[in-house]
Amino acid sequence: MPDATLPPAEFRVLLALVRTPKHGHAIKLDVLERTGGRVELGPGTLYGALKRLLQREWIVEVDPPAGEGGDGRRRFYALTPEGRRAAEGEAVRLRELVDLANRELGATGRP
Repeated sequence: MPDATLPPAEFRVLLALVRTPKHGHAIKLDVLERTGGRVELGPGTLYGALKRLLQREWIVEVDPPAGEGGDGRRRFYALTPEGRRAAEGEAVRLRELVDLANRELGATGRP
């Protein structure tokens, strides 16, 4: 993965797809749940992120998982190995950034 920052919406979509393929609305609900209702991806943000992730081949469209009974309208997405590596790289980058912030803020005596 490049050293560039991954936009938060794209990172959240990748994380939502780590365990199982999902359709757009399920991704939106996953993000909402994981953030305790603080982050709600609007349609433009969500589908823009999906489009960019598809172009990078970090996610792919897949058939509906067993039991989901696809109705032809919903598109399901799954994480690719490259997408997983991108998410892992972003997690490392963010962890390093938080560690730096904690060291610097700790040095000032402020929380």
